[in-house]
Amino acid sequence: MKGVIIKSTGSWYSVRLRDGKEVKARLPGRFKLENKKISNPIAVGDNVELLPEAENFVIGFIAPRKNYIVRKSPKNKYFSHMIAANIDQAILITSYKKPRTSLGFIDRFLVTLEAFRIPGYILINKSDLYLKEDQAGLEGIMDLYESIGYQTIMTSLLGGIPHRVHDWLRAKTTLLSGHSGAGKSTLINLLQSNANQQIGKISDFASKGVHTTTFAEMFSLDGDTDVIDTPGIKELGLAEIKIKELSHYFPEMRELIGQCKYNNCMHLNEPSCAVREAVKSKNIALSRFESYLSMMQANDNRR
Repeated sequence: MKGVIIKSTGSWYSVRLRDGKEVKARLPGRFKLENKKISNPIAVGDNVELLPEAENFVIGFIAPRKNYIVRKSPKNKYFSHMIAANIDQAILITSYKKPRTSLGFIDRFLVTLEAFRIPGYILINKSDLYLKEDQAGLEGIMDLYESIGYQTIMTSLLGGIPHRVHDWLRAKTTLLSGHSGAGKSTLINLLQSNANQQIGKISDFASKGVHTTTFAEMFSLDGDTDVIDTPGIKELGLAEIKIKELSHYFPEMRELIGQCKYNNCMHLNEPSCAVREAVKSKNIALSRFESYLSMMQANDNRR
């Protein structure tokens, strides 16, 4: 019996069978032992085979993944935490304020997508809250990410879902991610009225969202369109990315591979560095280069 994991709640998993029926299944301990550096050896989006067990099922086989996305485990820095598997693309839902999504967080998320060859889009939500003096900063952010190949849209989900976002989602399995309170659950509710995702209010003290999505979950919008809602991420630690390859995951830096004086240039203080020259000439945004340096030096610019 084959199906796909649509919800992970710790010890039990919800599985959608090929006929659309949903069942519960547990994961044997041997899978956890086989993946010693992964805190969760199975994730939403995994294709599995089930074996009957009393009134429920047990997961007997996890199919090879076409891709997956991980972050450093929030509980153990030596482990990775798998967010989702077998996804076609990801949409990062951000906001300019209440809560503010930093450029460092956006860059880390995009680097993670690049590392796993997953296309990414950016949705800047809550345009109804922005003032005239915010306009220049917002346009700068949109121009920055559009210029390096990431489609970006600004909207207020209170007014509904833009047609462009519907086009992004059509016939794809899409991961939705972002800070708590940015609008993931609002988007899910608009996409599928029976999802009933609890919408978090914003903490006035820190202008940050209250976590309302506790477990990752996949929602089917129609026969070939799925979205995966993930728990709100306060911070995103990089995982499974080699430092020496980090610049390969910045598209604007990747274009300059081979143009530095030294083949092993890390773009820090080496002479005749094409990347640093591009920063000086403003062909690479300073904020992006600062994000690169932060990741290289393992500093935290993601909050």
